[in-house]
Amino acid sequence: MKSKILAIGIFVITAAVIGFYPLYNTSANAKSSVVDMVNNKPKIQLAILLDTSSSMSGLINQSRNQLWQVVNEFSRTKKNGVTPTLEVAVYEYGNSNLSSESGHIRQVTGLTTELDQVSEGLFALTTNGGDEYCGYVIKTAVTDLKWSKSKHDIKAIFIAGNEPFTQGPVPFQEAIAVAKRKGITVNTIHAGNHNEGAHSGWKDGAILAGGDYMSIDHNHRVVHIDAPQDKRIAELNAKLNQTYVPYGTDGRVKAKRQREQDAKSSAISSGLLAKRAESKSSKMYNNSSWDLVDAFETGEVKLDQLPEEELPTAMQKMDKAKQEQYVIGKAKERKKIQQEIATLSKSRNDYVAKEQRKTAKANVNTVNDAVTKAIRKQAKNKNYVFESK
Repeated sequence: MKSKILAIGIFVITAAVIGFYPLYNTSANAKSSVVDMVNNKPKIQLAILLDTSSSMSGLINQSRNQLWQVVNEFSRTKKNGVTPTLEVAVYEYGNSNLSSESGHIRQVTGLTTELDQVSEGLFALTTNGGDEYCGYVIKTAVTDLKWSKSKHDIKAIFIAGNEPFTQGPVPFQEAIAVAKRKGITVNTIHAGNHNEGAHSGWKDGAILAGGDYMSIDHNHRVVHIDAPQDKRIAELNAKLNQTYVPYGTDGRVKAKRQREQDAKSSAISSGLLAKRAESKSSKMYNNSSWDLVDAFETGEVKLDQLPEEELPTAMQKMDKAKQEQYVIGKAKERKKIQQEIATLSKSRNDYVAKEQRKTAKANVNTVNDAVTKAIRKQAKNKNYVFESK
């Protein structure tokens, strides 16, 4: 009887600590540490393998234009009430500019939470002739990337192209067998006619992998609808960038990359920049490897252990107490801006949905549709929930 009472007491105390700890330490670091410890923070890992042969410029453009839409979809994902970490990797294959010894394959970026790095990689892609070896690139991505070992995490490969799935020195059956041993689901996206893809191995690959087979119109031009909220969102996005505090040897370089990716999105349309700003206001957008605010809040960096030369010049003359106050102040400012962006984004999405209904046309499948539909289906099997918009 005493042991039962003791066990109940420990449970109540533990629950109280978990439930009320944030009241005594209001930093996001404290919250995330407790949540991560209790829930083993879930993870979504995506490897996107893009055919960059001569005919695939439309596929690349869709990927650039829809990256932030995909992120925004996933930002509404929860497992046990916790927003998962999103890691994205990109490979290109089938480009004649790439070495034949490597199977005309190049890793653009490994699995990373730094989504600006992914955006930068996509904008740098070019197309040129080549041999498209699907089995080869799948096996390369499976063996080279740092995949989670947890069976509860979502691990998915999306391979997109338009040549027969059967080409190359590595049979797709062999590559998919390696993927399945690691719990990775392979989804295939044929850039072209649905039946043609089904008859050239793309559907067989997906069935064997337990994934989804989809076809898309890779030449469909993604249109971003301008909205009344776009101007204010752009202003807030510029203010948001001012809350980032670069540190370390490459902090300034990565802060510059952030601004450059803003500019590239803005150059396409104010609508795309608005979608990117929405992503930047979500938990999916994390830059703890170079931003002191994210690093401090996730507990990856302790200010008193960071060498002075790795701090921004403005912070080097501060004592440790003032440094912490400075970072916390930036975090509060960022949260306020993000909340306003999130509110504007919701009203913007409602406006865009209404405008789209006015000009309703036949549905055209794109990269965003293929990725989100497949992940939603596979996430359900692992008890992930997508909240309504």
